[in-house]
Amino acid sequence: MNRITADILLEAYMCGVFPMAETRDADDLFWVDPKQRGILPLDQFHMPKSLIKTLKKQPFSVTVDTAFPEVIRACAAPRVGHDESWINSTIMGLYEELFERGHVHSVECWLDGKLVGGLYGVSIGRAFFGESMFSTETDASKIALVYLVARLKHAGYTLLDTQFVTEHLQRFGTIEIDRDDYLKRLEQAIIKPADFYSLPSTASTSTILQLITQIS
Repeated sequence: MNRITADILLEAYMCGVFPMAETRDADDLFWVDPKQRGILPLDQFHMPKSLIKTLKKQPFSVTVDTAFPEVIRACAAPRVGHDESWINSTIMGLYEELFERGHVHSVECWLDGKLVGGLYGVSIGRAFFGESMFSTETDASKIALVYLVARLKHAGYTLLDTQFVTEHLQRFGTIEIDRDDYLKRLEQAIIKPADFYSLPSTASTSTILQLITQIS
């Protein structure tokens, strides 16, 4: 495969395509263009009552874009249920470049100063393409997702692409749509601007809950 650059990667996302590696040690990448696409409708996000109770207890400190390199490496690292990874060194380098350019964001959960969960994804216009998440403490990745959805809703995003549908994501309202439907939504989302940082990083738990309950 010809060398993929950060600019090519952005163009690919705008066309509905994303890259993966066979393994974390693989040298090459391949393009993925699913016939059926997973999306999480932001106006239909479902937050389980048990998670609302957990969130109110504020078990973690949540930050945005403070530890992206650590998050992507944690997503790529071996862990229970994820012995192998599609995130290799090439992907890490590309997404770190896009992070520096403001097109990649991360949400991090901390416990006693230790990174215990988080997620990252690509942002173009009002579309956010979720890439991966990890958790070493119960509910850490779930709470990171809640904070992400609240931020996207506040900023006026219209598309949260999950790529695929998993049992974990279905609990939050993820659905599957066909490629043509996805591309129509994508085309409309990427042409409109959005400010990922419109929700202050100091937003309170009550503000997060208010944003979420408005769309649950």
